[in-house]
Parts: sequence; structure tokens; C-alpha cells
Amino acid sequence: MTTNSEFIEIEKKTGYFKAIDGTPIYYEVRGQGEPLVFIYGIACLMNHWHNQVEYFSKTHQVILFDIRGHHKSVPVNNVNNFTFEHLAFDVKSLLKHLNLEKAHFVGHSFGVPYLLKTYEQFPELFKSMTFVNGFARNPLKKLYGFEFAEPLFNFIRTQHQKYPDLWNNLWRGLMDNPVAFQLAALGGGFNIKLTQFKDIEMYGRGVSRLELPYFFELFDQLLKFDGTSILSKIEVPTFIIAGDRDILTPTSFQREMHETISDSEFVLIPYGSHCCQLDFPDYLNLKLAEFLKKISSK
Repeated sequence: MTTNSEFIEIEKKTGYFKAIDGTPIYYEVRGQGEPLVFIYGIACLMNHWHNQVEYFSKTHQVILFDIRGHHKSVPVNNVNNFTFEHLAFDVKSLLKHLNLEKAHFVGHSFGVPYLLKTYEQFPELFKSMTFVNGFARNPLKKLYGFEFAEPLFNFIRTQHQKYPDLWNNLWRGLMDNPVAFQLAALGGGFNIKLTQFKDIEMYGRGVSRLELPYFFELFDQLLKFDGTSILSKIEVPTFIIAGDRDILTPTSFQREMHETISDSEFVLIPYGSHCCQLDFPDYLNLKLAEFLKKISSK
């Protein structure tokens, strides 16, 4: 006999499918019900969603996948295919592989422009969209009030082309150490008082293992992306979540999306950082569950 206090482990199914260019894309599926796809941010990993996976796999078919070039979705057959257009086709191929026509989608940070571009190309795949600390255009133009992110990125990219081994070692050394974990938190990526340190540590180590050429291509897409024209065309229920302590993507970017997307819903999480799903998982899960329940009853 199972009591309410006993934990029921939900089976995890894993697999690969081949993208249109032959790149292997790794995915995981848990639970049953309406499909709910979670997309993490650039250089992140599935662990960013572990609180949501545990919660929603009890009521939904929860689907995660590694973005091309990340972790198990390697090698990428052609580095020129790190475009939002190809990323969108990866989502379409994922649903086709799983024999799904539509799904609810949740994107975090870079996962939001990822969803916007996918919606522009394949709106028929969407039941709803939820944006967590996202943006429709480059949020790093004046990071911390200064225009240094793009020049720094271009400098590092150029230097990596000249000295790839040196910069690969520097990248791994800088990202995979406790100091980097603390800086990531202090820089607004996490609420260091609330996020479990093991989650920050796992993030840093995941970033350090990402191949720099892959990161450069995706980051370049982020800098160039402007999906503001897509916002007014969205016709599916949309939920926008913002953290009021998010320095990387300030709330002005989320409010801009809310004001432009017709009938969208918006919630501000007090003290939330760039990773509200880790800072305040219970509150985020509650609000997302309420949103999904409301739209499913219509």
C-alpha cells in the first residue's frame, strides 16, 4: 500500500533522434498527460528544470532535450547550422519523433527567443508558451549599464581563433571552480541565498564542458536576434514570468513582451534572479500550474 508521504518515482525515458542535418538530439520524457516541453538557456543544462520536472511529471508528459551542441546533442554536423531556424526545426523534429502534434512550451532566457522563432516558423505546434526571464531582443546591449558584452565577446572569439588550445583551457579553468560559481550568483544569475549551491556548481561545470565554437555561434545568434515583430502575431495563451532582481534580463524586457502580446499574463517574482525556477521553484510551479489549468478549461 502506498501512502501520501511515500515518493513515487516516475519512469524516465531517454533517446535520440536525428535533426534534419543529421545532428543527434538527446531527449528525456517523464510522466503522462498533455505534453509540456522545457527549453533551457544558452550554455545551461536540464538540471535547471529539475524542480519543475518533479512537479509537473505527475500531471503532464514532461519533455526535455539538449539543445544542439550542448552535452549529449553532439557532435553538430555543420557549425553553420547554429541558427534559430535550425533550432526551430529541431523542436519540430522532436515532436514528430514522439508522435505529438502540439505541446505546451516553457522557455528560460535564451529559450525564449528560441520559442519565438519556432512559433514564427511552426505556430501549429503550440498549445501555449511560458517565458521565464526571457527577452525578444538582445538584452546585453548595456549590461550593468555599460556596452562591454559585445566587444568582449568579439575579442574572445577572435583570440580563440588564434589560440584555440589556450582559450579552451582558460574557459574550462574559469568556469569550473568555486570562485566562478560565486561570481555567477553575484552577477544576478542566481539568488545565492535561495538557490542550492549544488545547482550553481552543476551549472558552472556544464558551461565549462560546452565547446567554445558552439557557444560562440549560439551567442552570436542571441546578439543579433530581434523578435519584437513576432510578439504581436502570437495567438496562443502566453504566460510571462520575471524576477525583479534579474540583472541579466531586466524586467523591462519581460514587460515589453507582456504589453505587446495580446491577452498575455504576467507575474513578477519578488527577489527572483535570472533563474527564478531555481530561486523560487514552488511559487513558479504554482503559477505555471494555475496558468495551464486555466487555459485547459477553456
